[in-house]
Amino acid sequence: MRESARPLFGRKNKPRQRPGGNVLEILWGAIEVYIQRVVFRFAEPFDEVTPMAPVQDVITEAPILHVAFELSSVSWILASGVRSSRTVRRRSVKAGALKEVLDEIATAKGRFDLPQDARVVTCYEAGRDGFWLHRWLLDRGIENLVVDPASIDVNRRARRAKTDRLDADKLLERLRRYTRGEEEVWSVVRVPELEVEDLRRLQREVDRLKLERTQHSVRIRSILATHGLGHLCAAEGVHSLKGLHPPAGYDLGKYTLLEIQMISDRMDLAAKQLKEVEKIRRELERGPADLKSVRSVLLLLALRGIGEEGAWAVGTELFGWRKFHNRREVGAITGLVGAPYDTGKKDHEQGITKAGRSSLRRLLVELAWLWVRLQPKSALSQWFERRFGEGSKRCRRVGIVAVARKLVVALWRWVEFGELPEGAELSRSMAPEVLKAVGKGWEVPKGRDVVAATG
Repeated sequence: MRESARPLFGRKNKPRQRPGGNVLEILWGAIEVYIQRVVFRFAEPFDEVTPMAPVQDVITEAPILHVAFELSSVSWILASGVRSSRTVRRRSVKAGALKEVLDEIATAKGRFDLPQDARVVTCYEAGRDGFWLHRWLLDRGIENLVVDPASIDVNRRARRAKTDRLDADKLLERLRRYTRGEEEVWSVVRVPELEVEDLRRLQREVDRLKLERTQHSVRIRSILATHGLGHLCAAEGVHSLKGLHPPAGYDLGKYTLLEIQMISDRMDLAAKQLKEVEKIRRELERGPADLKSVRSVLLLLALRGIGEEGAWAVGTELFGWRKFHNRREVGAITGLVGAPYDTGKKDHEQGITKAGRSSLRRLLVELAWLWVRLQPKSALSQWFERRFGEGSKRCRRVGIVAVARKLVVALWRWVEFGELPEGAELSRSMAPEVLKAVGKGWEVPKGRDVVAATG
């Protein structure tokens, strides 16, 4: 070790050895390290080191034209690009101009030097336009993805730029990543078949007609209540409309009577249409179970405690066309699973996620109450009584959500695999003909009492 001529610390007659040498030695050492790194960078790789895949392997893949649709009621923005270039081509076409869409795709292929038979992958967000555009693109040999808008990450700043052009660019960027194998960038919507989607409209029309009928009834009672006749139901008020006299002694005005009569006519129309739709459903139940949705409805009707409304709603919305891989997916789509919040010192439950249709979730909770009451011997009902039977009303209301989650999983296993819920009973009046109509060939499990449904 070289001694310094003049120590930095201590007495002059007792010099101190520095472990790092002087400044020149430090600089020379740094230069040597830099030269070694440069030489190693341009040197041939060692035999034991596996070289990385050449870039040409990625570039020479089959060319793909990515096109993202940003849909609106007035115009559509088409953002197109390829994987090997960051250039984005944006064009705006009139909403529904399908010929212009095909022309733009052909022009984009020429712009990016792609052959006319190159693969085309498109995407758009699910919304009011439904799935007709998806089916039209598939008929033209174009691959398309319908994306769940809620699954796309956005900037969480208080104010962020929001334009159709930016949205189209973001969709295009995520589409490129998705085709590279990054499936977690968003959630792809499973598009139902046309016949299944058409059958689903039937059940939704039933829900809508019932809501309209209730609204008309409440409206009539509200008008009567403003004149001191709130104790009458809608039917009584309409039946004795001309003979109604408020407690104050005056007669109802002619325009008030006219309004009540018009609302009553709309209520009768909704009731008439509801009977027609219910008649169609009964005909489908007695006919051949060609669609999976009808088979699911019939199998649910075979269980005691599940009526026509519950079977049609669950069968057409959940089990008629969706393909579940495990019970977690079944619980997640109904929004009945928990949403934990665990970060730092904070650890608590935020309640259920409430994903999916709220009407279906409310119906599942109602079915859970009916299941506990009409299937007391089932393992699920006994679990509820052991866990929440002696609790308060609030405790039971919390517990019934867990029953609803477990019940929808049990119903999925029954419809998909023929596994009867443990301890559950079949309806004597429905089970034989239902199982025969479905054509599954399942038999009622031995050792289980089969009792008639109580309605």
